[in-house]
Amino acid sequence: MTPAMDKTSSSSDITTVHPDIFQSHILNRLDGPTLASAASATSHLRGLCTEHHLWRNICAATWPSLNDPLAAATIATFPATHRSIFSDSFPSLHHSPPNPIPTQPPTPPPPELISAVDIYYKGKPVFSRVIRTETHKGWFLCSPLWVDLLDPTEVVPTPLKFAQTNDEIELLNHLVENLALSWIIIDPTRKRAANLSSRRPVSARRHWLTAELEVLYAVPMETVQCVVKVTCCGKVGGAMHVREVSLTMEDTEGRHVMGRDGVVILQDAMENGKREKLDAEKAKERFEKFSIVKREIRERKMRRDRAMDMVAMLIAFAVFALLFCFMAFGV
Repeated sequence: MTPAMDKTSSSSDITTVHPDIFQSHILNRLDGPTLASAASATSHLRGLCTEHHLWRNICAATWPSLNDPLAAATIATFPATHRSIFSDSFPSLHHSPPNPIPTQPPTPPPPELISAVDIYYKGKPVFSRVIRTETHKGWFLCSPLWVDLLDPTEVVPTPLKFAQTNDEIELLNHLVENLALSWIIIDPTRKRAANLSSRRPVSARRHWLTAELEVLYAVPMETVQCVVKVTCCGKVGGAMHVREVSLTMEDTEGRHVMGRDGVVILQDAMENGKREKLDAEKAKERFEKFSIVKREIRERKMRRDRAMDMVAMLIAFAVFALLFCFMAFGV
């Protein structure tokens, strides 16, 4: 049998299988990337793989927060509903925003952005929440971009327990290896979304003042970086509580990006950013590289400031010496 005949025969075999068998016993067992690959195999499979309920179930299993009524109602307005949100949010975002950042967005900023956040422990979701952030008001546009998932006085209990260890490094490594996070930002106006989390932590540390544990997730974008910080409290061997989950954006000088500029960057990232698979080590490398650039720029700025201070002191001393000579000797 020739290859062409074999291909035709295989295609015919697939089409003879009843669609309900595919839907009930095969396609509903696939994850998102595998389902997307299957859709590109044949036109027949493409029709079966674009069924709405398949992508809705995949999104619900991957990101339980998308079951929230607010998120579900927003996703329903997308061109391909849950297939669109999966395509935008999986896997990691890779983007280089324009430099300098435009002072005004090409279109009016959206009235709001929606955040769908999920925290996982050992691969299982333990906390989910959806919030909306009003982005058209003056306080947001003229303040640093900062989105808090929890109220200032809120502490979220979790079924987790801190690792039974007094070794600080082992405790931090335990969180890095087991505590994952997804932060999907949704623009309801443009019907686009992006995942602003590295999924796996890029760093874990203990706060020098409060002694609380801070786990960081980051998505560097060349000149800026989105950082999600999860603050955990509790005692070793006891229950772990989440006290803070916040999203910020900083530039290479360590300054917080203002809300107006942040919205422009996020809109551009949703529209033009690439979605590519990024393992934990690569995400850490990108975070560390950004941190090195930030530190080098800060050190150059400090050296420049010290040099300017020295020049100012010398000029002031010269002026003082001239005044002293004039007053003392009349010259």
